Amino acid sequence: MSNKKTVFVGLSGGVDSSVAAKRLIEQGYNVVGVFIKVWHPDFMVCNWEAERLDAMRVAAHLDIPFLTCDAEAEYRDEVAKYFIEEYKAGRTPNPDVMCNQHVKFDAFLRFAQQKGADFIATGHYAQKITKGNPLQSGLHRGVDEGKDQTYFLWTLSNEQLAKSLFPVGNTPKEQIRQEAEAAGIPTATKKDSQGICFLGHVDIPEFLSHYVSLEKGHVLNEAGEIIGNHQGALVYTLGQRHGFNITTANNQRTALYVTTRDLQRNTITVSAQKSLISNEDSVTLTNLQLRKKVETGDELEAQFRYRQKPFKIKILSLKDNQLILKPLTEVEQPASGQSCVLYQSSLCLGGGVVIK
Repeated sequence: MSNKKTVFVGLSGGVDSSVAAKRLIEQGYNVVGVFIKVWHPDFMVCNWEAERLDAMRVAAHLDIPFLTCDAEAEYRDEVAKYFIEEYKAGRTPNPDVMCNQHVKFDAFLRFAQQKGADFIATGHYAQKITKGNPLQSGLHRGVDEGKDQTYFLWTLSNEQLAKSLFPVGNTPKEQIRQEAEAAGIPTATKKDSQGICFLGHVDIPEFLSHYVSLEKGHVLNEAGEIIGNHQGALVYTLGQRHGFNITTANNQRTALYVTTRDLQRNTITVSAQKSLISNEDSVTLTNLQLRKKVETGDELEAQFRYRQKPFKIKILSLKDNQLILKPLTEVEQPASGQSCVLYQSSLCLGGGVVIK
């Protein structure tokens, strides 16, 4: 705690960042609220003006200065373009990870530092622990297991982490809402935001159709028989169970999952069983960001998806910015382009992008 340090808080217009700002004020920091303006395409409606107004109302309620950080260019070039190009390449992107890497903890951090801030803060459900056992210092899961957001923060460097604060990560979401209501914060009962702004309320195929030529194709069963149709093989990912039409009888109403895609033939294959990888298989990661040293032979935990139950892995090799790991249990097969995040108990070590 310091009575002198200045913190720029990314006020999204939601309850989490609002309580983050409130707590930092109570801890004695000089707090400035900042709304981060991002890009959205002209053909879609984005409610950023309403979100900014909510953020302004929170700042006024807390009696703190309010600024706007224009990160449209970074969001367009590093998040939206990445999203489009990854789908074009047949991979499954994670724009939320890229938004944190290039917008919130890069463009916003630079904006804050240029204006004299010592730290930035967000409403992410994560914890930064800097005291005690040096082996345990770093980015840790939030205490609310259902809301933990460290999966989306794996790209943060130690330098970015050192300049970042996560004031709500040590509290369950329900208590955060109660705290906001008790303090009379205008956003106390506001619903959590869903999705990413440049998509608005439009689904992925409709969005991508403005940038990629999508053609309807066949849905196949495991025997290669046509059982339905889809909107374009490009927009599906492994394990997906919706967004395609089954036109044959499915009397038992069994859930069907995408198991393979053939982009050349524009087909997807579905099955009642998800594609799994066993402890005989390996997964290769690239674009690594590791805040703690890991070595060949280390046994850790990993996640391929947000809210996926962590599973044990063993590192087989680590060289040339590539890490090869082996799951120690049967687990759902990840799609190329997905993030794989590594953990040591609650400590988020970093991660990489799945390439195979």
